Amino acid sequence: MRTIRYQAIAEDLRRRIRDGGFDQAGVLPSESELSAHYGASRVTIRRALEVLRGEHLVESRQGFGWLVAAEPLRQELRVLGTMESQLSAAGIRSERRILSFGFVDAPERVREVLGSPTVLEVRRLSLADGHPFARVTVWCPEELGASLSRDDVARASFLEQLPVRLGGATQTIGAQVVDDEDAELLQVPPGSPVLVAERTTRSVEGRPVLLSEHVYPAHRTRFDVELEVDDGSLHPAGLRLVD
Repeated sequence: MRTIRYQAIAEDLRRRIRDGGFDQAGVLPSESELSAHYGASRVTIRRALEVLRGEHLVESRQGFGWLVAAEPLRQELRVLGTMESQLSAAGIRSERRILSFGFVDAPERVREVLGSPTVLEVRRLSLADGHPFARVTVWCPEELGASLSRDDVARASFLEQLPVRLGGATQTIGAQVVDDEDAELLQVPPGSPVLVAERTTRSVEGRPVLLSEHVYPAHRTRFDVELEVDDGSLHPAGLRLVD
Protein backbone atom coordinates (compact mmCIF):
# COMPACT_ATOMS: atom_id res chain seq x y z
CA MET A 1 0.00 0.00 0.00
CA ARG A 2 1.34 3.42 -0.95
CA THR A 3 2.40 5.52 2.04
CA ILE A 4 1.28 9.14 1.96
CA ARG A 5 4.26 11.49 2.35
CA TYR A 6 3.07 13.42 5.40
CA GLN A 7 2.21 10.16 7.17
CA ALA A 8 5.71 8.81 6.52
CA ILE A 9 7.24 12.00 7.93
CA ALA A 10 4.94 11.83 10.97
CA GLU A 11 6.03 8.24 11.58
CA ASP A 12 9.72 9.17 11.41
CA LEU A 13 9.21 12.13 13.77
CA ARG A 14 7.23 9.85 16.10
CA ARG A 15 10.17 7.44 16.19
CA ARG A 16 12.67 10.24 16.83
CA ILE A 17 10.56 11.57 19.70
CA ARG A 18 10.28 8.08 21.22
CA ASP A 19 14.07 7.61 20.93
CA GLY A 20 14.87 11.03 22.45
CA GLY A 21 16.26 12.30 19.17
CA PHE A 22 15.70 15.98 19.86
CA ASP A 23 17.55 18.38 22.17
CA GLN A 24 17.18 18.28 25.94
CA ALA A 25 14.69 21.16 25.95
CA GLY A 26 12.44 19.19 23.59
CA VAL A 27 12.51 21.86 20.87
CA LEU A 28 12.00 20.50 17.36
CA PRO A 29 13.78 21.98 14.35
CA SER A 30 11.84 24.76 12.64
CA GLU A 31 9.35 23.94 9.88
CA SER A 32 11.80 25.25 7.28
CA GLU A 33 14.59 23.05 8.70
CA LEU A 34 12.30 20.01 8.72
CA SER A 35 11.26 20.84 5.16
CA ALA A 36 14.90 20.83 4.05
CA HIS A 37 15.67 17.66 6.03
CA TYR A 38 12.82 15.65 4.53
CA GLY A 39 12.82 17.30 1.09
CA ALA A 40 9.14 18.14 1.49
CA SER A 41 7.05 21.29 1.34
CA ARG A 42 6.21 23.19 4.53
CA VAL A 43 2.55 22.35 3.94
CA THR A 44 3.45 18.64 4.10
CA ILE A 45 5.59 19.20 7.22
CA ARG A 46 2.74 21.08 8.89
CA ARG A 47 0.30 18.23 8.14
CA ALA A 48 2.73 15.73 9.70
CA LEU A 49 3.11 17.91 12.80
CA GLU A 50 -0.65 18.32 13.10
CA VAL A 51 -0.98 14.52 13.13
CA LEU A 52 1.45 14.37 16.06
CA ARG A 53 -0.32 17.25 17.80
CA GLY A 54 -3.53 15.22 17.56
CA GLU A 55 -1.71 12.37 19.32
CA HIS A 56 -0.53 14.80 22.05
CA LEU A 57 3.11 14.14 21.14
CA VAL A 58 3.97 17.71 20.12
CA GLU A 59 2.68 21.20 20.75
CA SER A 60 3.43 24.65 19.39
CA ARG A 61 4.28 27.68 21.51
CA GLN A 62 4.81 31.30 20.53
CA GLY A 63 8.53 32.05 20.61
CA PHE A 64 9.53 28.37 20.58
CA GLY A 65 7.90 26.82 17.54
CA TRP A 66 7.18 23.09 17.86
CA LEU A 67 8.01 21.22 21.06
CA VAL A 68 7.85 17.68 22.32
CA ALA A 69 4.77 17.69 24.56
CA ALA A 70 5.66 17.39 28.24
CA GLU A 71 4.12 18.14 31.62
CA PRO A 72 5.56 21.45 32.92
CA LEU A 73 7.60 21.45 36.11
CA ARG A 74 5.64 23.06 38.93
CA GLN A 75 6.73 25.03 41.97
CA GLU A 76 4.47 25.97 44.86
CA LEU A 77 4.76 29.47 46.29
CA ARG A 78 3.40 28.78 49.76
CA VAL A 79 6.53 28.24 51.84
CA LEU A 80 10.22 29.12 51.64
CA GLY A 81 12.05 26.08 50.34
CA THR A 82 14.33 24.78 47.63
CA MET A 83 13.35 23.84 44.09
CA GLU A 84 15.31 20.62 44.58
CA SER A 85 13.06 19.52 47.45
CA GLN A 86 9.94 20.14 45.37
CA LEU A 87 11.37 18.25 42.41
CA SER A 88 12.36 15.37 44.65
CA ALA A 89 8.85 15.23 46.12
CA ALA A 90 7.53 14.92 42.56
CA GLY A 91 9.91 12.02 41.84
CA ILE A 92 12.22 14.13 39.65
CA ARG A 93 16.00 13.86 39.95
CA SER A 94 17.71 17.23 40.43
CA GLU A 95 21.32 18.23 39.84
CA ARG A 96 23.40 21.37 40.38
CA ARG A 97 26.20 22.43 38.05
CA ILE A 98 28.28 25.31 39.39
CA LEU A 99 29.14 27.77 36.61
CA SER A 100 31.13 30.24 38.72
CA PHE A 101 32.01 30.78 42.38
CA GLY A 102 33.83 33.74 43.93
CA PHE A 103 33.79 36.92 45.98
CA VAL A 104 33.09 40.02 43.88
CA ASP A 105 32.30 43.70 44.24
CA ALA A 106 28.54 43.80 44.69
CA PRO A 107 26.59 44.94 41.61
CA GLU A 108 24.49 48.04 42.28
CA ARG A 109 21.21 46.17 42.75
CA VAL A 110 22.85 43.62 45.06
CA ARG A 111 24.51 46.30 47.18
CA GLU A 112 21.18 48.12 47.42
CA VAL A 113 19.40 45.03 48.77
CA LEU A 114 22.11 43.37 50.88
CA GLY A 115 23.99 46.50 52.00
CA SER A 116 27.34 44.76 51.52
CA PRO A 117 30.15 46.07 49.26
CA THR A 118 31.61 42.57 48.74
CA VAL A 119 29.51 39.46 48.19
CA LEU A 120 29.86 35.80 47.43
CA GLU A 121 28.43 35.29 43.94
CA VAL A 122 27.47 31.79 42.80
CA ARG A 123 26.09 31.03 39.35
CA ARG A 124 24.72 27.58 38.69
CA LEU A 125 22.67 25.58 36.24
CA SER A 126 19.90 23.48 37.77
CA LEU A 127 18.79 20.33 35.96
CA ALA A 128 15.68 18.17 36.30
CA ASP A 129 16.11 14.57 35.15
CA GLY A 130 19.18 15.73 33.24
CA HIS A 131 17.42 18.60 31.43
CA PRO A 132 18.24 22.30 32.04
CA PHE A 133 15.59 23.74 34.31
CA ALA A 134 16.94 27.05 35.63
CA ARG A 135 19.94 29.34 35.62
CA VAL A 136 20.36 30.64 39.15
CA THR A 137 22.63 33.37 40.51
CA VAL A 138 22.85 33.82 44.28
CA TRP A 139 24.55 36.68 46.14
CA CYS A 140 25.40 36.48 49.84
CA PRO A 141 27.13 39.05 52.11
CA GLU A 142 30.84 38.30 52.43
CA GLU A 143 30.76 37.62 56.17
CA LEU A 144 27.97 35.03 55.79
CA GLY A 145 29.49 33.28 52.80
CA ALA A 146 33.10 33.23 54.04
CA SER A 147 32.86 29.67 55.39
CA LEU A 148 31.26 28.19 52.23
CA SER A 149 33.21 26.38 49.53
CA ARG A 150 32.39 25.60 45.92
CA ASP A 151 31.71 22.00 46.94
CA ASP A 152 29.34 23.18 49.68
CA VAL A 153 27.10 25.16 47.30
CA ALA A 154 27.17 22.33 44.75
CA ARG A 155 26.01 19.90 47.41
CA ALA A 156 23.19 21.85 49.07
CA SER A 157 21.20 25.07 49.03
CA PHE A 158 22.28 28.28 50.75
CA LEU A 159 19.03 27.99 52.72
CA GLU A 160 20.42 24.88 54.40
CA GLN A 161 23.89 26.26 55.13
CA LEU A 162 23.69 29.91 56.14
CA PRO A 163 24.78 30.51 59.76
CA VAL A 164 21.56 32.46 60.53
CA ARG A 165 17.93 31.56 61.22
CA LEU A 166 15.73 32.41 58.26
CA GLY A 167 12.53 34.36 58.68
CA GLY A 168 11.06 34.39 55.16
CA ALA A 169 11.48 35.78 51.67
CA THR A 170 9.93 38.08 49.10
CA GLN A 171 9.81 36.93 45.49
CA THR A 172 8.83 38.77 42.32
CA ILE A 173 8.26 37.01 39.00
CA GLY A 174 8.12 38.52 35.53
CA ALA A 175 8.41 37.53 31.89
CA GLN A 176 11.42 38.49 29.78
CA VAL A 177 13.07 37.57 26.50
CA VAL A 178 16.03 35.23 27.05
CA ASP A 179 19.51 36.59 26.33
CA ASP A 180 22.02 34.67 24.23
CA GLU A 181 23.99 33.28 27.20
CA ASP A 182 20.93 31.92 29.00
CA ALA A 183 19.47 30.60 25.73
CA GLU A 184 22.59 28.45 25.31
CA LEU A 185 22.55 27.29 28.94
CA LEU A 186 18.84 26.48 28.98
CA GLN A 187 18.87 25.08 25.43
CA VAL A 188 16.00 27.25 24.21
CA PRO A 189 15.78 29.33 21.01
CA PRO A 190 17.30 32.84 21.23
CA GLY A 191 14.58 35.40 21.82
CA SER A 192 12.18 32.91 23.42
CA PRO A 193 10.28 33.78 26.63
CA VAL A 194 11.61 33.03 30.10
CA LEU A 195 10.26 33.58 33.59
CA VAL A 196 12.62 35.56 35.82
CA ALA A 197 12.21 35.43 39.60
CA GLU A 198 14.10 37.68 42.03
CA ARG A 199 14.05 36.49 45.63
CA THR A 200 15.21 38.35 48.73
CA THR A 201 15.63 36.04 51.72
CA ARG A 202 15.62 37.54 55.23
CA SER A 203 16.80 36.45 58.67
CA VAL A 204 14.34 36.23 61.57
CA GLU A 205 15.51 39.73 62.51
CA GLY A 206 14.42 40.99 59.09
CA ARG A 207 17.90 41.48 57.62
CA PRO A 208 18.28 40.59 53.91
CA VAL A 209 20.83 37.74 53.80
CA LEU A 210 20.45 36.45 50.22
CA LEU A 211 19.50 37.89 46.87
CA SER A 212 18.94 35.43 44.04
CA GLU A 213 17.88 35.51 40.40
CA HIS A 214 16.22 32.45 38.84
CA VAL A 215 15.67 32.20 35.07
CA TYR A 216 13.28 29.45 33.91
CA PRO A 217 12.27 28.37 30.38
CA ALA A 218 8.67 29.57 30.18
CA HIS A 219 7.42 26.45 28.38
CA ARG A 220 8.67 24.11 31.13
CA THR A 221 7.67 26.06 34.24
CA ARG A 222 4.49 26.73 36.22
CA PHE A 223 4.15 28.49 39.56
CA ASP A 224 1.25 27.42 41.78
CA VAL A 225 -0.09 30.02 44.23
CA GLU A 226 -2.44 29.11 47.06
CA LEU A 227 -5.26 31.67 47.48
CA GLU A 228 -7.11 32.16 50.74
CA VAL A 229 -10.54 33.63 51.25
CA ASP A 230 -10.41 37.19 52.58
CA ASP A 231 -13.60 39.19 53.19
CA GLY A 232 -15.47 37.11 50.65
CA SER A 233 -13.04 37.61 47.76
CA LEU A 234 -10.07 35.71 46.40
CA HIS A 235 -6.86 37.54 45.68
CA PRO A 236 -3.14 36.74 45.67
CA ALA A 237 -1.31 38.74 48.33
CA GLY A 238 1.24 41.20 47.01
CA LEU A 239 -0.08 41.40 43.43
CA ARG A 240 1.02 44.63 41.79
CA LEU A 241 1.31 46.16 38.35
CA VAL A 242 4.67 47.30 37.03
CA ASP A 243 5.51 49.75 34.24
